[in-house]
Amino acid sequence: MLNIEKKSEGKNLEFVLTGRLDTTTAPELETEVKSSIEGIESVVFDFTDLEYISSAGLRVLLTTQKTMNKQGTMVVKNCSSEIMEIFDVTGFSDILTIE
Repeated sequence: MLNIEKKSEGKNLEFVLTGRLDTTTAPELETEVKSSIEGIESVVFDFTDLEYISSAGLRVLLTTQKTMNKQGTMVVKNCSSEIMEIFDVTGFSDILTIE
């Protein structure tokens, strides 16, 4: 179960995720991101209430990062220690901007 709250202000977009970002829920996030990202210069993912992220979720982040490299910035913030550990083990902590 994943809840996606989208906050948009001008050319800034924030996704507040609650629950689990896994094989079942990643396509939903990917659809949301793809349909909202055109013309956006700043994307923020708020992981305050994200409990888990799988490789499918990591793929969505990577795809979004590649797009944002061309048109602006992307930040992931408020990661739990469990999610930071996943980012460290997979090398995503070197790819993503994490606050």
